[in-house]
Amino acid sequence: MPLDHRSTFGSYLIRSWQPGDRAAAVAIIAEVLKEYRLTYEPTDSDRDALEVEACYWNTGGEFWIVEINGVLVGTAGYRPTQRGEGAVELRKMYLLPQARGQGLGRYLLSTLEFAIQQRGFTDIWLETASVLEEAVGLYEASGYEAASGVETARCDRVYRKRLPSAASHPVG
Repeated sequence: MPLDHRSTFGSYLIRSWQPGDRAAAVAIIAEVLKEYRLTYEPTDSDRDALEVEACYWNTGGEFWIVEINGVLVGTAGYRPTQRGEGAVELRKMYLLPQARGQGLGRYLLSTLEFAIQQRGFTDIWLETASVLEEAVGLYEASGYEAASGVETARCDRVYRKRLPSAASHPVG
C-alpha cells in the first residue's frame, strides 16, 4: 500500500498519485520534455511514469502529483536505487510552464527531501539534462553535487546529495 502524501504550496496541492492520474501525469512529462526538445521514451526511461504501481509503490518509493483547481500541472517521485545503501533516485520532477517561477519547484524538492529523510534514506541521486537550466540551478542551489554515472540516454548530468539521518534531527 502506498504512502499517502498531501501538502500545499499557495493554491497548489501536492498529493500522492492515484491510478486515475496516469494519463494526465504522462502528458505533463511528455509536454515538458518536448518543450526542451528532449525525447519522451515510454518503453525506456519514462516507463516508470506509466507503471507507477510497479516502479514506485512496489519498490518503496512515492510518486506525487501537483495540481491547482483540480488540474494537474506537475509530477515528482523517488524510488530506491542500486547506487548505494540507503539511496534513492529522484525522478520525474516536472512542472508545466504556468507552475514555474513561483518557488513551487523549490518547495516540492524540499518536501521530497524531507519525506525521503523521514523514511530513513540518506542519499539522493538524480539525473538531468543541461538544457533544463532552471532544474540544474535549483539542484545546485539546494546542495546537490555533481557526480558521475549517467544511465539515461537523454541526460548528461548526475547529482548526489547526502542527507543527515532523520534521528539526528529530533522533532519538537
